[in-house]
Amino acid sequence: MALDLANLRREYLQGGLELADLAENPFEQFNRWMQQIIAADVPDPNAMTIATVDASGQPSQRIVLLKNLDEKGFVFYTNLRSRKAQELKQNPKISLHFPWHILERQVKVCGVAEELSTTEVLKYFITRPRDSQLGAWASQQSRPISSRALLMQQFELMKNKFAKGEIPLPDFWGGFRVKPHQIEFWQGGENRLHDRFQYNLQPDNSWAINRLEP
Repeated sequence: MALDLANLRREYLQGGLELADLAENPFEQFNRWMQQIIAADVPDPNAMTIATVDASGQPSQRIVLLKNLDEKGFVFYTNLRSRKAQELKQNPKISLHFPWHILERQVKVCGVAEELSTTEVLKYFITRPRDSQLGAWASQQSRPISSRALLMQQFELMKNKFAKGEIPLPDFWGGFRVKPHQIEFWQGGENRLHDRFQYNLQPDNSWAINRLEP
């Protein structure tokens, strides 16, 4: 059955974006937009699509949550045996995408992922709710499983195993910091004439800003 979506369209009229509106530093600009999307009360404002590539060149995408950002980069956490983690070990190049449709905005990040230290991971892990910590132990992320019932059985096994005391950090659970070299800010515009500005990291660690055609 064919699905005709050709007539699904709308105009983007919430506002434009000019060079004078932008911070010199893309991290500051991202922080401004993140604060605005949080203020808009959007569910999961820190949700981002990440794209990795396997050894054959096949891209793969999934949504994860941004958990920290500073001028070192964008941080997320995951099972180190997952598909994305294994692909990043082979090829650390990565792209992030924040689809903030409610404000007619997007942010795209291109960079390189570096694995976090155990100290950094543990500092975050102990802040997670206890059941989330147990979930990290229960799931062999990205592996086939026959049923949800089996997954819940694994969860209960971990719940009983760690019934007393603190839950230790799994040796297969960690995180990555994405060090960007390119960040693009996109604001929807009327007649599909969107405003796009791209920050590119320079050899002296400054950022050059270019307007891109839509």
